[in-house]
Amino acid sequence: MIDGIERDNLLPFTFTKPVSEIRFGILTITQKWEKYLGSKAGFITQPYLKEKYKSVTNIDRDVILINGSICPDKALIEAITNLNQGQSLFASDRFLAANIGKLIPISIQETSSILQLFEKVNYVDTFLSIENVWDIFSKNEAAINADFDLITKGRMSHPISPTNKVIKPENIFLEQGAIVECSILNAATGKIYVGKNAEIMEGCIVRGALALCDNSTLKLGTKIYGATTIGVHCKVGGEINNSVIFGYSNKAHDGFLGNSVIGEWCNLGADTNNSNLKNNYGEVKIFNYTQDDYVSTGLQFCGLFMADHSKCGINTMFNTGTVVGVSANIFGADFPPKHIASFSWGGAAGFDNFKIDKAIELAQRVYERRKILFDGVEKNIFQYLHENKTKKQ
Repeated sequence: MIDGIERDNLLPFTFTKPVSEIRFGILTITQKWEKYLGSKAGFITQPYLKEKYKSVTNIDRDVILINGSICPDKALIEAITNLNQGQSLFASDRFLAANIGKLIPISIQETSSILQLFEKVNYVDTFLSIENVWDIFSKNEAAINADFDLITKGRMSHPISPTNKVIKPENIFLEQGAIVECSILNAATGKIYVGKNAEIMEGCIVRGALALCDNSTLKLGTKIYGATTIGVHCKVGGEINNSVIFGYSNKAHDGFLGNSVIGEWCNLGADTNNSNLKNNYGEVKIFNYTQDDYVSTGLQFCGLFMADHSKCGINTMFNTGTVVGVSANIFGADFPPKHIASFSWGGAAGFDNFKIDKAIELAQRVYERRKILFDGVEKNIFQYLHENKTKKQ
């Protein structure tokens, strides 16, 4: 999987991960390709991420290079598997994939040079992909549907408890260990997937599509509007509409989250709310790291984009189209700015630098709660981002 030109428009989420590690639908894009192709993926990504996201090694067959922003489907898989060595697949000017044989490039720049020598094959069918951060929620229903069919094909759902009120149960799939009691599940509006050991507590109202991934929880009385994805090891409550939470993040209390994307290891304090509609009902603009300016999303409904490791205090209010970088800590009254840089500490009254030692200490503490080690590899990524945070972060 390679970071394509889309990577910069998917910041701030791609500060801490390759493009294909974004959760979109039920699975990450990497996981989708691994399931389709039946093999483990490697990464060609930013130099400071290579220690964590490693490239392919021990090659015993042709290597297929795939743009990490592209999602697989049957037609695309067929076109890619039909590529000969030295051929690349393009949709107009957009790179999709290439058969590079056993020639493994070590950088994005080297890959670009190699591909210039390849024979181009044109691909004319449609496909699902993410090019901008708002695609993650706005195209999420299509991604959930595709993943649902991929994951559940030929399998039977675990039984749904009769304590629930269920509409269109054939569109609901419960994995082993999933617990759903005394809730309303309306799958007539979209498919509902409940992962392994996930739980929908009593009194929840779910209007699909919903992907509640492994080991995650909808707390008592949660209200979900589709198309929403709650990644692995999350706890969420309150009201959520058409949003994606990547994983290991909590929105455990009341408050509204709508048309938003939340990264990993985030925490939204009690009664945090975001606006997803401007008072004048106009198109929402958000901060773009490549342009170093605000760009139009073309959307009327657009909420909060919060990158990995960021957190906010109780009663935090986010304006329409707010973008928060990595490891920011936001608190206080009134609306903070619509762009909050990485490693910022403060709120509407102003921000200070979140010192690197304090940021690492907090991340270590959060990891420990999940019995995960925040090791030297993670520290190196933090330190790199902190040292370079003035460069369009």
